[in-house]
Amino acid sequence: MPSVKIRKVESKNDLKAFINFHYSLYKGNKFDVPALFGDEYNTLSKEKNAAFEFCEAEYFMAFDENGVMKGRVAAIINHRANERWNRRNVRFGWIDFVDDKEVSAALLKAVEEYGREKGMAEIVGPLGFTDMDPEGMLTWGFDQLGTMPTIYNYPYYPEHISVLEGYEKDNDYVEFKLTVPKEVPEKYNKIARMIQTRYNLHVRKLTRKDVFQGGYGYKMFELLNATGKDLYGYSELSERQIKQYIDMYFPFVDLDLITVVEDRNAGNKMVGVGITIPSLSVALQKCRRGRLFPFGWWHVLRALKFNRTKGVDLLLMGVLPEYRVKGANALMFADLIPRYQARGFEWGESQVEMESNEHVQSQWQHLDYVMHKRRRCYRKIL
Repeated sequence: MPSVKIRKVESKNDLKAFINFHYSLYKGNKFDVPALFGDEYNTLSKEKNAAFEFCEAEYFMAFDENGVMKGRVAAIINHRANERWNRRNVRFGWIDFVDDKEVSAALLKAVEEYGREKGMAEIVGPLGFTDMDPEGMLTWGFDQLGTMPTIYNYPYYPEHISVLEGYEKDNDYVEFKLTVPKEVPEKYNKIARMIQTRYNLHVRKLTRKDVFQGGYGYKMFELLNATGKDLYGYSELSERQIKQYIDMYFPFVDLDLITVVEDRNAGNKMVGVGITIPSLSVALQKCRRGRLFPFGWWHVLRALKFNRTKGVDLLLMGVLPEYRVKGANALMFADLIPRYQARGFEWGESQVEMESNEHVQSQWQHLDYVMHKRRRCYRKIL
């Protein structure tokens, strides 16, 4: 009789236990950046997350013979992504487990069985509902501080996956740490001046009215849909999802750290966007078990509003393909770097990039940078 028992999340209390497991497992870890409990609850809630328009999911928890929770995992089927990529994939995400191979094997077996019941042919992950969720298991860079949008996991996680039958690499990501220069690299300034004159491309800084009433919130995400549509496993964001993200995050962001590039020859068409935020890594570590109250809100506010942080997260950046060769990326950095300098930021984090995406990685070539993390998505034929 197996010593690991798998149980589905079937109630709100179960879902809270599912979320809280991560905080317990990583308590005191100096590299893990825990998500806010409220954000996790809203993402995993089938009533609240707009992704359930085209996704279905079950959540599983692993317990030992004494009823102590030892692991968790989400099983997700994104029907829109499967249709787009002509696949029958069940995704695994939100996977955490103690260093016990029986536990990790039981959790993934639960996802595999769920996938087979639903007619899926493969299991892939770690992935979330969409690209807005954390993805990829950390395989290198365990001594680096995590970021709000990414996964941190213990080094034994990929070791467990490597001994499970059938699991192989499906995609690898890399992440870069960039030094904020004392001066804007002349290459960026030169390209910025040239493309403003030659192509009539210009930076636009947004106001709250632009975002919430002028349609720019939707335009930014529609552009990200267009630039991300061919990336690994990408699932186009729906109108309801876009509204959800705008309402959730844009009331708090510093719009000065968001840069939009427009083509004035094409009626001020948006052709590029860079959404960056002060790093919340240290602030989130100070939110006890992912809660803003009683004192966590102050640390987050200090980072967001008063820039009490040394890093900046390059959260979402995209340029339409036909404008990349024109240097629109350089125009964005020529605008953003002086703003980073004024706030005292010392470094930036690039977030996940496919290791094969040379176009994205080439934009860092004029900066001091180091590749400091790698992560992997796995795949198994069912």
